[in-house]
Amino acid sequence: MDRAVQIAKEAVEGGADWIEAGTPLIKSEGMNAVRELKKALPEKKIVADMKTVDTGSMEVEMAAKAGAGVVVILAASDDSTIEDALRAARQFGVEIMGDLLGTPDPVARSKELEALGVDYICVHVGIDQQMMGRDTIDFLKEIVDEVKVPVAVAGGIDAASASEAVASGASVVIVGGNIVRSAEVTDSALAIRRSMDDARPGARKRMGMDEELVFILREVSTPNISDAMHRKGAMRDITPINVGVKMVGTAVTVQTFEGDWAKSVEAIDVAGPGNVIVIYNGSRYISPWGGLATLSCKNKGIEGVVIDGAVRDVDEIRDLEYPVFASAVTPNAGEPKGMGEINAEITCGGQAVRPGDYIVGDDCGVVVIPRERGYEIARRAKEVEKTESRLYEEIKRGKTLSQVANLEKWEKK
Repeated sequence: MDRAVQIAKEAVEGGADWIEAGTPLIKSEGMNAVRELKKALPEKKIVADMKTVDTGSMEVEMAAKAGAGVVVILAASDDSTIEDALRAARQFGVEIMGDLLGTPDPVARSKELEALGVDYICVHVGIDQQMMGRDTIDFLKEIVDEVKVPVAVAGGIDAASASEAVASGASVVIVGGNIVRSAEVTDSALAIRRSMDDARPGARKRMGMDEELVFILREVSTPNISDAMHRKGAMRDITPINVGVKMVGTAVTVQTFEGDWAKSVEAIDVAGPGNVIVIYNGSRYISPWGGLATLSCKNKGIEGVVIDGAVRDVDEIRDLEYPVFASAVTPNAGEPKGMGEINAEITCGGQAVRPGDYIVGDDCGVVVIPRERGYEIARRAKEVEKTESRLYEEIKRGKTLSQVANLEKWEKK
């Protein structure tokens, strides 16, 4: 709660008009979240994101008496719940926002909400939907011309999309992670404020999903990715030969055998820019890879190499400053016998790797991301990074990690 109040104050300094007590905060702190925010910022309107779906009157009354000025209910609620919430809102002098999150037919439901008498309609792409590539501004454009009540927009909003949201007709812009997880909350809020005041269409540079995926993976760390995957995906006993060189790409896999380096080298002809060669060799004492193969990879623009097994010629590899990760180093090489297979599913560092899976390597090691979850995991890893940046800033200000995380309260009981 104390962190929420501090962040809210910093956001107001940057130009925030209203402060929302988000659903996770309300679930963890109850109506005290609304009371404390109102006490800290008595001149500001407090939005209670209750996501009410039942007992409309009761929850609106609770939020209103705690100090909320706007109460959020789910648009998917039954009409009887919304009507009851509206009656309570009129009694206690608050406004109702209908949140379209998860609504099957949002256009039709928006018109129904307007007819019922809600004060705002919230076009909301939830965090989990954002992770799957749902675009908030595209959703806004589906709704904003269909109703006359003010439309709020929420979900992954940053400075560029805030500008485009206002230009597209949004009356209220709700920003979560890009302010509250920022290391500099006031500066981030100020950037949003300025972008809204200078609203213009086309403010965003939009990437394709594949391009955005790789861009994000280059920004986040392998620990960020591991956290986003619930501590899964990390290869065991695979370490970098070159420290400080990052690798991101899709897997070209190689199954080979002790003493045979033919398929490993032939994979260079199969792979290209955007690929990482991932090799299972199975020996810490005979290497399927060395300096000449590394130079060939670098010349072709291949992103890097991972070897469950040994590598040699590390002095040459380090001179090339090329990303190579391995489980051992040895001077021994075998013979090119041709046994093995390229682009079959393999196990490398204890992780299953299929052709096309995303491979990320840095100084902490290597992680594997299943190709079908690549975009989702990249976006979730970015959220992890934002949270850690905020925690890092609070620790710099003098708190310990235990205090910032409030461990005594949130340890598993």
